[in-house]
Amino acid sequence: MTPLDGFTPYPAEFAERYRVAGYWRGETFGRMLRERAAAHGERIAVVDPGGHSVAVTERRWTYAELDRRADRMAAGLLARGIRSGDRVVVQLPNAAEFFEVIFGLFRIGALPVFALPAHRYAEIGYFCSFTEAAAYVVPAVEGGYDYRELAGRVRAENPALRLVLVAGEDPGEHVRLADVPCDGPGPEAFGGEPGPGDVAFLQLSGGSTGVPKLIPRTHDDYIYSLRGSAELCGHDPDSVYLCVLPAAHNFPLSSPGSLGTLYAGGRVVLCPQPAPETAFPLIEREGVTVTGLVPPLALLWLDAAERGARGYESLEVLLVGGAKFSEEAARRVRPVLGCILQQVFGMAEGLVNYTRLDDPEDLVTTTQGRPISPDDEVRVVDDQDRDLPDGATGHLLTRGPYTIRGYWNAPAHNADSFTADGFYRTGDLVRRTPTGHLVVEGRAKDQINRGGEKVAAEEIENHLLAHPAVHDAAVVSMPDPYLGERTCAYVVLRADHREKPPKGVELKRFVRQRGLAEYKVPDRVEFVAAFPATGIGKVSKKDLRAAIAASLTAG
Repeated sequence: MTPLDGFTPYPAEFAERYRVAGYWRGETFGRMLRERAAAHGERIAVVDPGGHSVAVTERRWTYAELDRRADRMAAGLLARGIRSGDRVVVQLPNAAEFFEVIFGLFRIGALPVFALPAHRYAEIGYFCSFTEAAAYVVPAVEGGYDYRELAGRVRAENPALRLVLVAGEDPGEHVRLADVPCDGPGPEAFGGEPGPGDVAFLQLSGGSTGVPKLIPRTHDDYIYSLRGSAELCGHDPDSVYLCVLPAAHNFPLSSPGSLGTLYAGGRVVLCPQPAPETAFPLIEREGVTVTGLVPPLALLWLDAAERGARGYESLEVLLVGGAKFSEEAARRVRPVLGCILQQVFGMAEGLVNYTRLDDPEDLVTTTQGRPISPDDEVRVVDDQDRDLPDGATGHLLTRGPYTIRGYWNAPAHNADSFTADGFYRTGDLVRRTPTGHLVVEGRAKDQINRGGEKVAAEEIENHLLAHPAVHDAAVVSMPDPYLGERTCAYVVLRADHREKPPKGVELKRFVRQRGLAEYKVPDRVEFVAAFPATGIGKVSKKDLRAAIAASLTAG
């Protein structure tokens, strides 16, 4: 299967419109880095403070060095049989090698499949199988977890996976990533670099079903997204961006993130841990000017600053996204941290909204911003897709120069997720202000937003149903002052297990042992005799959410 087999291209008339408007400039990531290296050669591009399994000591790579490393990685990957169109699952921590690997892949037209460090066998096994991945890149041991063992298990079950690369000194049975780069023939010997309209990589969707969807992003559309983000956020060569969240996540990658910072010629500082005691000293040492956080982390930072922690004083802009930031918390940012707040509301599928640097404080603290592009088409509709007036809450639909027209190799999902005329159904409930800013009111899909991590209820339910004692399961969100939402699993037991029922901790352990990411393990388990039903006999999750919220309120 080639990338084009599963890719829904932009219609020709829209592609031409976006090129004429100057959104798509014919750029590719490989050439982007080459041009930045020519312009900013000896400026520092990436700072990795070390202290993790990939590297203990600090690395400071200039633009010229990162460009050379990307070339040598590209040559080494080609020498080991990786070719244009091959999918490569990349699961690395916030380490400099992340950029060396992805730019090396970009140079040869191979597609990174961006996995997060928290993913485990259930997710990684699926990504490798579904994409027919040719290679998988991991750290050795990170956060106490041995990724080499995971890689061995996944490789044994996926015959297409012919290469596992381990960033670290002990690769085990696999290949050490540091041994891959070489001085050899580059992409020109194998057909040249990819074109701007080609798929650059595959991102993961936080969808509402148990089957993860993959998002194909082209060089042209994604570079426009990060370029527009960098401009709106005031990025320039003096910008210093602290990458706190996992580097492969869409928010810290492009909003404006590390790639937007590199596009602007700034410096990316990788933060190994997001806690204030790690991040604040890095901010102070490197003169960090901007970073991006999800709301729970922003609250942690605000609390630490109010308790007297210092080191954040160079911050000029704090971006908060991934989940709705409460007005009360938003109003604390400027007086506590002394920097401008920019709210971000976006999705890996495309549309990204920002409050502007010169927006009035009320708009900054009460809305989630407005779109990057004049050609971002936004509709707020009712259940019958009829457009609603400003101020009314409805379903958000969008299309534009950096919003995909279809998931990769997923025709059934595409039929449900896109309108006939190409609007993406985001699953978000929003209302639009007269200024064009959006206010996020919730999700229409059966999905929990756990501190910015999207948890599909159906996926967790399917794992719970595999337990021999479980007759039925329903996973819902429950309110949480820290994460916004946590997960509560309501469980109906089989009749032959009701006298000696399992404990909630046993079901959590069972789900965890099935190889699910830790953030997807239910936070709470409630046993009930039966589920409440709607008028047509479906499980009423609305009633279950109300029940757990009432239980929490009652203490």
